[in-house]
Amino acid sequence: MAMLVPGAADDGGQLTAPALAPAGGLPASGGGIAGARALRRMARAITSNRKAAAGMILLVLFCLVGLFPGLIAHDNPSAEIYKRSLRPSAHHLLGTTSFGQDMFAQVIFGARPVLLIAFGVGIGATLIAMLIGVAAAYLGGAWDGVLNLVTDVLLVIPAFPLLIIIGSYLHGAGTGVLIAVITLISWSYTARQLRAQALSLRNRDFLEAARVRGERPIYIIVVEIIPTMTSLLVASFLTNALYAVLFSSSLQFIGLGNPSTVSWGTMLYWAENEEAFQTGQALWIIVPGLCIVALGAAFALLNYAFDEIGNPALRPVRSMRGMRRVKLAK
Repeated sequence: MAMLVPGAADDGGQLTAPALAPAGGLPASGGGIAGARALRRMARAITSNRKAAAGMILLVLFCLVGLFPGLIAHDNPSAEIYKRSLRPSAHHLLGTTSFGQDMFAQVIFGARPVLLIAFGVGIGATLIAMLIGVAAAYLGGAWDGVLNLVTDVLLVIPAFPLLIIIGSYLHGAGTGVLIAVITLISWSYTARQLRAQALSLRNRDFLEAARVRGERPIYIIVVEIIPTMTSLLVASFLTNALYAVLFSSSLQFIGLGNPSTVSWGTMLYWAENEEAFQTGQALWIIVPGLCIVALGAAFALLNYAFDEIGNPALRPVRSMRGMRRVKLAK
């Protein structure tokens, strides 16, 4: 007996029904196989998309700087041991601050806390949103109502003003506190997205098969549903990490972080207090500002690739010349 190919005619000339494409360009089956396929697709998207490749290169560079700052800058970023307000030179590539600190060392060592906040908030907010959004969609009923109520309350409250209010009570908070506060504020929108995706998967055949086997809801959520949402989860992580960089730097700039912590946001805070532009120390503001922009751009550029995975309408159309080559090759 010949094998029937979906969408093709069998021996009797009858067309078979094509297999339904998964929602959002996601894998059709659950479990680790679906997650592995999604990861391979993400790797292909990064290598085939110039913007995503540029974002990955930028992110890797920042991660290397954050992991090994001492190999790049040899000065203590907090030590006030140099002449004040020195111009850029071979010994001080960006000059010194009004307090006699090496500005280049501050930029290099300031990358680590920013990356810690970005990855900490990105992972934490995505995990909370994943558990709440997927559980609400799958369990339904009262669970869905209660979890949706909590999500809606956070959605209608402006995030940044709320962060300012909380930060005013936690004045001088360190990196760990900033990660916790921003995480608790920023998961609600991601939870709404993941709930919508989980609702589209709730009645799929592989979930029905798991229920027939007698699997517990927690097993179905963790093993069957979540691996099929890998690309959306990674995109959510990148979005949360991007906003974490902007939120944390903004809070530190207005003085709601710990001013003694060396990071790009606190550099802007002290530069503004010391009137860096008026005193001819523009690099004290420009360089950390550009670093924040570059790191945010890295997360944003990477997000393009994962948006294209989840939404085929965003994928770039091949040029006519490229399509002709494909036809000739066939």
